[in-house]
Amino acid sequence: MLKCRTVWRKLAPLARASSTVCRQNVRRTGLTHGRLPAQVPAAHMSTGPAGGGRENQLYFLLVGVACVGGGVYAYRTVKGDQLRYQDRIDEIASRQEKFNTEKPDTPSESEPPAVEATETQVVPKPEPQAEPVPEPQAEPLPEEPSPPVPDAEVEAPSETTEPPLVGESTPVSLKVPSHTPYLLIGGGTASFAAARSIRARDPGAKVLIVTDEPDLPYMRPPLSKELWFSDDPSVTETLRFKQWNGKERSIYFQPASFYINPEELEGTENGGVAVLTGRKVVHMDVRGNKVKLDDDTEISYDKCLIATGGVPRNLQVMERAGEEVMKRTTLFRKVDDFKSLDKVSRNIKSITIIGGGFLGSELACALGRRSNDSGLEVIQMYPEKGNMGKVLPEYLSNWTTEKVKREGVKIISEALVKSVTFKDDKVEILLKDGRLVKTDHIVAAVGLEPNVDLAKSAGLEVDSDFGGFRVNAELQARSNIWVAGDAACFYDIRLGRRRVEHHDHAVVSGRLAGENMTGANKPYWHQSMFWSDLGPDVGYEAIGIVDSSLPTVGVFAKATSKDTPRAATEKSGTGIRSESETEDTATSPVASSTPAPSVEQNRDDYGKGVIFYLRDKVVVGIILWNVFNRMPIARKIIKDGEEHADLNEVAKLFNIHED
Repeated sequence: MLKCRTVWRKLAPLARASSTVCRQNVRRTGLTHGRLPAQVPAAHMSTGPAGGGRENQLYFLLVGVACVGGGVYAYRTVKGDQLRYQDRIDEIASRQEKFNTEKPDTPSESEPPAVEATETQVVPKPEPQAEPVPEPQAEPLPEEPSPPVPDAEVEAPSETTEPPLVGESTPVSLKVPSHTPYLLIGGGTASFAAARSIRARDPGAKVLIVTDEPDLPYMRPPLSKELWFSDDPSVTETLRFKQWNGKERSIYFQPASFYINPEELEGTENGGVAVLTGRKVVHMDVRGNKVKLDDDTEISYDKCLIATGGVPRNLQVMERAGEEVMKRTTLFRKVDDFKSLDKVSRNIKSITIIGGGFLGSELACALGRRSNDSGLEVIQMYPEKGNMGKVLPEYLSNWTTEKVKREGVKIISEALVKSVTFKDDKVEILLKDGRLVKTDHIVAAVGLEPNVDLAKSAGLEVDSDFGGFRVNAELQARSNIWVAGDAACFYDIRLGRRRVEHHDHAVVSGRLAGENMTGANKPYWHQSMFWSDLGPDVGYEAIGIVDSSLPTVGVFAKATSKDTPRAATEKSGTGIRSESETEDTATSPVASSTPAPSVEQNRDDYGKGVIFYLRDKVVVGIILWNVFNRMPIARKIIKDGEEHADLNEVAKLFNIHED
């Protein structure tokens, strides 16, 4: 419209001049013919003599062309402004998608509006509309992802845009989702069991596991058992082993294809389980429902599980011994520890295991077998009188000690370490009674310390007696925080407050925590079991409180070829017996009416049996010695909590005399 006015101003003098010429011609015509001007109608001015008609026609032609041209120009200008305005609105509406998928091209996409503005700069009204529209709309876009997102994009602007198309709102270089409905801290058995339980009850759930280990969730028991008996020279790389029943499997619960990438978690439609490896949660904001990782990345959550497990203990005298001693010391816990110890044991002449519990005795038997072929000297020392002296009654502990000796292990009992030094390329262990042991390497298997590093920042209670996060019977520490596995000090509705450090407990507590995170509100009532194998021929399963300081009653029978860990796994089909038990696939407790014929072995009186642990004449713990797939019976006896006049009759429930 402004251009029309400008054109009109230019044409106005010409129009006024034409009008004046017309009036003068009319007057001349009237004087010439002797007529008055009033007798000539104004409508016939264009029909006058040849002197002024052409100028009148030119006048109307110019006016008409100006009007038509101005109208066309105005129409095209308004229509163009409407189209550009609509294009701008569409661009703003789709800015988020362009921001995520074509970030490197974004600057070039913002240039066309500026070009359009310069083309129409003669029109002042559209100009102020084009400038403010995109700015208030474009500013909030970078605020939708977490604060680290823009930084990550700046560092890697040239990366391919394929992964973001899959993960939608997650940039390529960002591997951590800013929010997850279910956050599981720790990548062990408890976390995996919880994730599986959550997905079973909520198929669309999005679960994120954060672990400081570089590996996907795996089972720990084979690290001190079956892996050491493998004939595969590349077992440290494949981490596959043959079970006692001869079947092969991996230590990992699921292959990598089972999980989704962390950057895809937020955008996936059907949910899934993602594992963020090599990251550690260092701070927990309970009120803000978020955690901070060791790289300062923050993740918010709706519900959280703490399954941080524990760290191996060490002797204080060894920690004070110096760097050279610590270089030659292994604290056995993870896959890397297995790989390291396997390599070390093949290149030294002597190795000493300090500790007589489950882990120490299992490693002693495993390395003792290897010593028969390699000439490796294996020494095991502990403060008790015999192997597993804190768990087994004295007579059974002594029997176990002899079993370990037959595996090629030198036993030093009642050994209290006074000092450890490094001298002449040997580690010297001085005992309090004056005995001196020289060795090339030490394995410290003296227990586990629950990992409660997050307790301070989270404001969670740590149990002063048992250690670990103190939780209720539902494994809850706060309204939206649960704890499972080794780090949980829970209330057992049958046996009171406890903390258990075994694989099966991790499975059971993790599964229960996952159910309660999805609204089940179930108390911990299922008694978890644990087991230990001294090679493929001797093993036991236990449940409840098994403490050698308690009164015990043992009932034994002669063993057969079926009474070994190898036979048990052949029958159950799995090398992880607790996994079979906790998944409700254990063999029925009812004995077969037609037992298989037995084959007697040259075994002593402790070939197989049942050991009852009593407190106030009530059975609170049971060990099944080379008796397998009878755990449901033991669990029921503890659950009933009754006094038994004759435990020999109770032992008959396990059918130890019928095979």
